[in-house]
Amino acid sequence: IDPKDYTFSGLKDETVGRLPGKVAGQQFVIQDCENCSIYIFDHSATITIDDCVNCQIFLGPIKGSVFFRDCKDCKCIVACQQFRTRDCRKLEVFLCCATQPIIESSTGMKFGCFQYYYPELALQFKDAGLSIFNNTWSNIHDFTPVSGENNWGLLPENAVVQDYVPLPSSEELKAVRISTDATRSIIPITRGRRQKSSDESCLAVFFAGDYTTANARKLIDEMTGKGFQLVQTKEVLMKAEDAHRVFQQYASEFIPLLDKGPVVALEFSGDGAVEGCQSIINDVFSGTKVFVSESKASAAQDVDNFYNFADMQMGM
Repeated sequence: IDPKDYTFSGLKDETVGRLPGKVAGQQFVIQDCENCSIYIFDHSATITIDDCVNCQIFLGPIKGSVFFRDCKDCKCIVACQQFRTRDCRKLEVFLCCATQPIIESSTGMKFGCFQYYYPELALQFKDAGLSIFNNTWSNIHDFTPVSGENNWGLLPENAVVQDYVPLPSSEELKAVRISTDATRSIIPITRGRRQKSSDESCLAVFFAGDYTTANARKLIDEMTGKGFQLVQTKEVLMKAEDAHRVFQQYASEFIPLLDKGPVVALEFSGDGAVEGCQSIINDVFSGTKVFVSESKASAAQDVDNFYNFADMQMGM
């Protein structure tokens, strides 16, 4: 393996990238680039980005960490297990991150939810060991907060990915069939820490099986189509004692399903979310066992119980 094949260094005013299959889980280094458009359309082990200025960067799924150091005025789309920045200024990032993103000695950071699609991306997420449902993009930990100042915020809700990281212009990279349409995004687009429009929430939990991902996506489409908002998603293994804590009196019904693999949980928000969710589950998923909050009164507790357990499980 020649490290030069996995490095972009000292480039200026260029569009460069790697096509699907060309990085195949190796480490990658990007350094000293200026005014460049950089696209890694593959999964990698780790990526470091040092001393880059005014670049647009797309990074496909990263099994481990991505680390930005001494970068400024960059716009990025990133999917990773761990996200860190140090000594950065003005990064705007559409992020999918499985663990809590960390910024250190960085200012003017803005975050939005990852949204992107090309045909190979789903398999790349799998190869990188990342779940499309584990995305804590807005739960930023500032390692070096400054009293009275905020080093980070959220991108505008209507931010359009292509306005930040345009599609590649080079002939070679145009071969990748990209869509930045939010409805096609491989990652479900969540509100995260944004203000909710309603104080009514609803928890829906799918159990492991052949169609878990498809079912979860179908429910998201149905609910958002009716105007409800997807707040957060999670994919995590549960044990019997966790089920008792989360599903309470219904636990015994669901415990036998836990051995098959992780559950996928979705939190929706909006007036009438519980009723809306229950009716879709009854109409569309009549043969599938799904946990849904029973009432508006119990739903907030369901959400808290599940996410408190899940965050502990994932060491958040």
